[in-house]
Amino acid sequence: MKKILSAVALSALFAAPVAQAADEVNIYSFRQAFLIKPLLEAFTEETGIKANVVFSKKGLLERIEHEGKNSPADVLLTSDIGPLYDAVEKGLLQPIESDLLNDNIPAKYRSTDGQWYGLTSRSRIIYASKDRVKEGEITSYEDLADPKWKGRICTRSGKHTYNLSLIGSMVAEHGEAEAQQWLAAVKDNLARRPQGNDRAQVKAVKQGECDLALGNSYYFGKMITNDKKPEQIEWAQSVNLIFPNQDNRGAHMNISGAGVTKYAPHKDAAIKLIEFLSSEKAQQMYAEVNFEFPVREGTPRSELINKYMGEFKEDGINLQRVAELRSTAAKMVDKVGFDN
Repeated sequence: MKKILSAVALSALFAAPVAQAADEVNIYSFRQAFLIKPLLEAFTEETGIKANVVFSKKGLLERIEHEGKNSPADVLLTSDIGPLYDAVEKGLLQPIESDLLNDNIPAKYRSTDGQWYGLTSRSRIIYASKDRVKEGEITSYEDLADPKWKGRICTRSGKHTYNLSLIGSMVAEHGEAEAQQWLAAVKDNLARRPQGNDRAQVKAVKQGECDLALGNSYYFGKMITNDKKPEQIEWAQSVNLIFPNQDNRGAHMNISGAGVTKYAPHKDAAIKLIEFLSSEKAQQMYAEVNFEFPVREGTPRSELINKYMGEFKEDGINLQRVAELRSTAAKMVDKVGFDN
């Protein structure tokens, strides 16, 4: 019976070079197993290609780099544009040509040279207290710098990859000097030192520590459906979801994505897998399980997203440009002492 191998089993399997079968593909994944297992099972059922996956929250780029030409990895799956861009910078991916991927995935969600492709998207939104923030009182990322929000904003570390991408998008839009002024003003408006994850910020809004919080859109879905931790449902019910900049460039977006490794022993199978993940069937499955948005145009969104988020304007900037500015954003975080 075809199955997804566990990380432990694959760790032993990949410890030394082995004879490579033609009908398999090896995946190093930053995305959690429960998210991708149904997709890989569907891929195997459709193509007959066995999907082997190793999951890790960190260290996969270093592993590929260390393994070099002997790496068994064919595909790198990530939960953010950052690791994809870093993999390109380290020379760990290779460009591929696929008319199908170019047709299925908008240009803003893929690299210009075919080294990476977005598979799902999410927005970095503003969670606003239903009780203490009036409708229309905040409509843009730029509004976060308004002194009226002094002591009223919560966020995680400015150095976290999600915030670095947002800051990078501000640099792309306004230039470095103006973006730094904005970031310094947002720091002045913080209710507390940056800490915790995105859900912790919404919890802080519920508890009255702050009135506004930055967080990825899919965390709302994770909280509002969390029957095992019903307190998170209450956190989600305490906020309105603000998709910023609807009157101009649109809300900042990020992606989960994939690329084919430089020395992929099963390159053809790797391309087939990424093409499968761009299909309407896979797009709907992939996005729905994590409350994200499909990147393929015309793919239905989940009922939950339609209910609570609806349609909104997305920033049209190519994420490659945003990724290029993440190092500038990191230096800016230090300059303004954002995390201090």
